[in-house]
Amino acid sequence: MGEKFGVADVLAKNVWCPTALVTRVARFLTAAGIQDLLDHLERLSSDPHLVEALSQSQAATTEQQELVRELLRNEPPSLKEIEEAAAEIEPDPVKRETMMQKLTRLNVVERIILALKGGREERMLLVRDRNKMVQRAVLQSPRLTDSEVESFAAMPNVTSDVLRLIALNRVFMKSYAIIRNLVKNPKTPLDITLHALPRLNATDLRILTTNKNVPDTLRNAAFKLHRSRRSGG
Repeated sequence: MGEKFGVADVLAKNVWCPTALVTRVARFLTAAGIQDLLDHLERLSSDPHLVEALSQSQAATTEQQELVRELLRNEPPSLKEIEEAAAEIEPDPVKRETMMQKLTRLNVVERIILALKGGREERMLLVRDRNKMVQRAVLQSPRLTDSEVESFAAMPNVTSDVLRLIALNRVFMKSYAIIRNLVKNPKTPLDITLHALPRLNATDLRILTTNKNVPDTLRNAAFKLHRSRRSGG
């Protein structure tokens, strides 16, 4: 069944299809079908056999292969990163210690599940996890709020991968606050900030022209756009 053109991809896209069935036809998946699974991490992470099957796929892109490998890694989170993040989120030392102990005991799949189903504090911690699949799970959480994404977009201590994922999400990018925070964040990749620059209002654009924390290329582009707008060009 799966060898028929497109059938495997249709099964992967159908969230009601048992993962065991998708596993059986995984070798026939195209990159599009694999991406559908990566975009639904709760389903994918629930079946280690499916993850293993995807790791053998010849159709996966280089990026997809890397992400599947991230799922297979059982490395613990960085204790230093957890300590730094927890100190910002939880002022109570007792609660902070409990939070840190809980996270250090979780493997990658367990952290993904927590990112998807946990509360705001867990997401604020896990968005800084070094595992890319945990980061993605945070941004896929059905409990995620706009204000949280605004905070993520402004954080200089998240990876550029997180900021790029935010920028590639059309729903997130409907928010002006998220766009503004991404452009102002020195960690955001330059191709993203330059593309978003014209969406800034006059006030934020003017402020950006004097922002020494962003790359010179972005600041110069902001200055030229600001001058062009003022001259009516």
